[in-house]
This record gives sequence, C-alpha cells and structure tokens, in this order.
Amino acid sequence: MFKIDADQFSWICGPEDDPEDLCLHGHVTVQIGKTVMEYDGTVSATALYLLKTLTEDKIMSENDIQMVPCCGHFLIANKDLSEVTISGCDNGLDWSVVHENGGVKLALPSGEEWVPLQEYQRAVIRFADKVEAYYKSCQPKHIPDDEFARNGYLAFWNEWHRRYAAAVGS
Repeated sequence: MFKIDADQFSWICGPEDDPEDLCLHGHVTVQIGKTVMEYDGTVSATALYLLKTLTEDKIMSENDIQMVPCCGHFLIANKDLSEVTISGCDNGLDWSVVHENGGVKLALPSGEEWVPLQEYQRAVIRFADKVEAYYKSCQPKHIPDDEFARNGYLAFWNEWHRRYAAAVGS
C-alpha cells in the first residue's frame, strides 16, 4: 500500500499568498505498507520527484534530494531547461523506489512494500494534481529576473509538465 497526501499549504513566510515565493510547503503524510510518516516539507519538490519515480528508480540517500525534502534552496536547470536538479539541506523523509515486476518496490530502513505500478501512479498523480491546483489558486508567480533562478523555475515546470503528460497519456 502507498498513500501520500499534503495539507496546510504555505509559502516560506506563512499561509498568505506570496507571488515572489516559488516553492510550496506543506504537511505531508505518507503511508508505505503499515508505516505512516509525517513531515513538513517542500511539497512542490516532492511532487516533481514523485513524478520522476514513475519512470526512474530513486535510491534513498544516493540521489540529490529526499522524497519529501525540508527545503529546496536552488533549482538548477539543465542547458535546454527540460530538467531541474533541486538542491536543499539534508533534512526530510526519504525512501527508495525501484521498478520491478510491473510495480514498484518502496523501501524504508524498516522494510519494503511492493505496489502495482498503476496504484502507485494514481497516488502520485493525485498528489501532483493537488499541489498544482494550489499553485493555480494563487496569484501568478513573479518570474525572477536573475537568469539562474529564472531558468531553474522554468525548468522545474517544464520537467513537471512533460513527466505529468507522459504519466496521464496526453
């Protein structure tokens, strides 16, 4: 079993809408098998990294960020703005996602849970939909003037929309 949800959305300075803040935070609840974890983290990064795991393995502690990271200090775009690396601190919730036998093996230090890929995909899409809906309910973001920050933000959404479209078949 895999379930993930978020609520209590906020920007870094609180729940008031902030068109300057690019990263959405919230309270995340994750259930993997019988293990339930909760964490206040950067849900926008979580959604993107979940979308990545629909087609790519992610090994806990080997990749660049946790599945539910505390923060995302920098969005680092690749050259064509199609992918982003999110750099943050060492705090957060993490687990491994390994594709095998038509599903995913979700691994924690306490054990593993195998989930059919379609069930996992539905949970990920539901989470991504909820996060993006919150963004859309807020004022449009002010795109940074700084080229590094602007490219990182644009690459974030480019990768998000490409991976999301591939997942839902559109």
